[in-house]
Amino acid sequence: MGDHRVRSNMSDQQLPDTLPDTEAEWRERLSPDAYQILREAGTEPRYSSDLLDVKSDGEFRCAGCGQRLFTSDEKFDSGTGWPSFWAPADADAVATEADPGLLGTRTEVLCSRCEGHLGHVFDDGPDPTGKRYCINGDALTFEAEE
Repeated sequence: MGDHRVRSNMSDQQLPDTLPDTEAEWRERLSPDAYQILREAGTEPRYSSDLLDVKSDGEFRCAGCGQRLFTSDEKFDSGTGWPSFWAPADADAVATEADPGLLGTRTEVLCSRCEGHLGHVFDDGPDPTGKRYCINGDALTFEAEE
């Protein structure tokens, strides 16, 4: 599956000033797996992400734009086969919107900066929020704390 580089510490002030304007530019920036998920709302196979078992302290960032999305403090083992979090790192880090489909309407989770598809959020998570942000590992990079 995708390339989950552990990156050196990058503050949100160091994010790239511009985002790609075209799909061709996005294809150049992203791995094929990350492109399929972030730009085409794809889903990686269950249990395929090497980020699923990350237990280290650190931050999970958008593979498309580098924005901090989740931290290891909010990560939990949901048993679903995808990295799961009970809350985003910051309230404005992600956006949500209705995602109608054959099995009913789900709530899609998007990066609030680049609008990349990350996964879905469900109301069956642990306290304190009761939320389960079920996120594709190929949509993320992990940055370990030093």
